[in-house]
Amino acid sequence: MTATVADAPASAARPVSVARGYRFELVKLLSQWRVRLLVLACWLAPALFVAAVSQQSSLPVDTLFGRWMNATGWAGSLVMLGFAGTYALPLLTSLIAGDVFASEDRLGTWRHLLVAVRSPRRIFVAKALASLTIILVLVAGLAASSAVGGVLAVGNRELVGLDGHLLAPADAAGKVLLAWVCVLAPSLALAAIGLLGSVAFGRSPMGLLLPIVVALAMQLVQLLPVPVAVRLALPSYAFIAWNGLFTSPAQLGPLMIGIVVSLVWAVAATALAYLLFLRRDFTNLTHDGSGRRAITTGLLPLVGLFAVTAAVVSPATGATGSGIEQDKVQSSVATAFAHLYRLQTKQLNRPDVTEAQLRATAACNKGGGQVAPQGPGNDWRCVVSWHLPDVEAAGTAIYQLDVTADGRFVADGDGPKEVNGYFQVRTPAGDAPNPLWQFDGNVELLPTTPKG
Repeated sequence: MTATVADAPASAARPVSVARGYRFELVKLLSQWRVRLLVLACWLAPALFVAAVSQQSSLPVDTLFGRWMNATGWAGSLVMLGFAGTYALPLLTSLIAGDVFASEDRLGTWRHLLVAVRSPRRIFVAKALASLTIILVLVAGLAASSAVGGVLAVGNRELVGLDGHLLAPADAAGKVLLAWVCVLAPSLALAAIGLLGSVAFGRSPMGLLLPIVVALAMQLVQLLPVPVAVRLALPSYAFIAWNGLFTSPAQLGPLMIGIVVSLVWAVAATALAYLLFLRRDFTNLTHDGSGRRAITTGLLPLVGLFAVTAAVVSPATGATGSGIEQDKVQSSVATAFAHLYRLQTKQLNRPDVTEAQLRATAACNKGGGQVAPQGPGNDWRCVVSWHLPDVEAAGTAIYQLDVTADGRFVADGDGPKEVNGYFQVRTPAGDAPNPLWQFDGNVELLPTTPKG
């Protein structure tokens, strides 16, 4: 009798786990000299830059918090945050997320990767998580390096907020850290757009440039006098809205909207990239992106998402027009003046006075009263009045204002000289310009009271 031995069924090959794929993709990214240089630069360059600029007599006063860089170490980190939101983070997300899929197209390694992992879904998740990890490391480096460089070079001192009030060193440190955490949301949105471009355009340079192009377009919109709803509907506003943390009370409305919008954009762009990736024909070695289909299924939905968010933000917030109105400008200028007057009083060793005693008010017009007092422009003029105890006559001071479309303004003293003229005062950090000479402020674009 002949015995028949049945062959044991071959065990089915199982896909590689996401954890192993993630480690593999992370090692691939960190093995690139370009990525290593970026990590090194983000952890070293900000500290050197902030330390060097803080010791200069000429400060970047046109940058938010730039005028305070030689007064406190925390101002330098905020200057770096403004630079990062405008230039560094769009570039970093392009170089990391915008190339994570396209690199496989250039090297022709998709077939080898699919054979090894055996799951396009897990490949996408592993690559997305690896690129996100590197981006978080880069952002953490920018934040930590700039803060350490500023504190070591200048010191852990009080920070003057955007309404003139003083933040204790511990409070300033917490607000600076929170501001860097808040910009992670728009960074994720740009990273997701980078993933979408890398998947949709393949080895085409357009995929790598997509986050930069989108970021520049959104920044251009932020510079224009567009309605508030349009401004808030773009993820780029979260790169600006952190300045609301440095007023008292904090202007959290625009910041929270910016973060939510950024996260919605991040989820939508990642989902579109995922769907395009799963539909890709990996057997076609000449594949170079999805061409017209990438635009119709990838970019047009983002345009539609922008339209939807803009339509939702306007009725939800009651925001109309530019958001820059006469009463808001007057309130912001008067509040900042009162706080900074107390700071000047302390520096000049005069008797202290409270904001309630000062009763500071501001009367502002635009274009010499010839145009409607609303909207951005460098033709705002404010007359500030205040009272001192036991002094019958009210004091007055004149300021010329340059109000930008995002609500930030620079107030330039225009007399009297002994109040808001240029002169040096003694501070713990050394001689510094009169705090009432020039100061930054912020006008909240959303209505201060909900509309019924």
